[in-house]
Order: sequence, then structure tokens, then C-alpha cells
Amino acid sequence: MFAVSSFPLALLFFSCEALTRTVVSTPDAPAAIGPYSQAIMLTLSSGEKLLHVSGQIGLDPSTGALVGGGIVNQTSRALLNIGSILDAAGAGPADVTECTCLLTDLADYSAFNTAYASFFATAPPARAAVQVASLPRGALCEIKCSAAFS
Repeated sequence: MFAVSSFPLALLFFSCEALTRTVVSTPDAPAAIGPYSQAIMLTLSSGEKLLHVSGQIGLDPSTGALVGGGIVNQTSRALLNIGSILDAAGAGPADVTECTCLLTDLADYSAFNTAYASFFATAPPARAAVQVASLPRGALCEIKCSAAFS
């Protein structure tokens, strides 16, 4: 058996921080194609920020159309879209802490990684990559991420 001091519990209660929730939106990334935001930013009272970017596919924001040219072009466009959203929030690729990557064909994994690696040239984030049956608009990949910054 062990004793629990009330001091650490008091610290836990006093360290809970208030946060502000902000919708992040930019015309430099495609408008949401469903009932969701491009990103949500949580700002703690300490000034630290957590950003959750919705899944991005290879849509060209100026036309709303899926880019052609296969998995490399779609991955690059999805990452450009993420970059625009990060920028609108005041963050950048180095602030990304994790990504979830969805591919319709894991045979494209190597080509996907080539385009992905060029975006995250330094300190790539934690990541999961899975194959799915299909994605919106017939996209070959979708990438969502989270970032932390101040």
C-alpha cells in the first residue's frame, strides 16, 4: 500500500489550463467538401497551440478538381494543402507531430514516401499509413495531421 499526498493532486487541479478553440480556414487550401473545418486550433492559456488538420486529398484549391498524374502528384498536392493550412495557423511542417496517411493501394507506398519525405525534410513526424477501400473524389491518398507550437 502507498500513501497519496494531497500536494500532487492540488498541482493537477491548478495546472489545468483554459483553452480557446479556433477554426482555421484559408482559401489557399480546398474548401471542406463536407461538414468539417480545414483545421481546429486549440490555444492554451500558456500560449502553446495544438492544431488538428483535417484529412487533405490532392484537390487543387483554385479549381476544386483532383490533380492528375498519379500518387506522387496527389501526395504533393495534399501536402501543399496541409502546408497552406499550417501557414494560416502560424505553424509549419517542423511543428507537425503526427500524420495519418490513407492510401487506396499500398503498392504506391514507396512513391508516396518519396513525395512525403520531401515535405518533411527535417524531423519527420510520427506516422501511420494504412490501405483503405476508397477515398473521397476517387483520391489515391489522404493525409491528416496534428501540430504543436507556440
